[in-house]
Amino acid sequence: MTDHAATDSFSRLHRTFTTHLGIAVGLAWVTTLAAAVQAPWVRNIRALMDPMASRVESTWSFLFAMPVVLTLAWLGAVYGRETLRELRALPNDAAEFALAALVAFAVFYLSIDRAVSVLLIGG
Repeated sequence: MTDHAATDSFSRLHRTFTTHLGIAVGLAWVTTLAAAVQAPWVRNIRALMDPMASRVESTWSFLFAMPVVLTLAWLGAVYGRETLRELRALPNDAAEFALAALVAFAVFYLSIDRAVSVLLIGG
């Protein structure tokens, strides 16, 4: 594979990844903001979901931590394109973007799961 073909492959995969990550960021924020409207704003929201939970987490951090992480990852991917091109963890572009998509999906899932948990408490 020539260097030009690798560049085109990276650009195509990067454009697809950042587009889908941007959509996931938007969906995570919409769901989180909808949950925030109905959320019980307490110091320890985990106790409302699971009385046996020993970890204390406020409503603010419970709802907004994951969307903020997704937003920072999306901004880093968009504005750090050339840095990502130079820093390779895997030799194959497709495998690298697949791994990044898997991690992004896990954070997206956690964000939506937390928002839905709060919606179920508040509703």
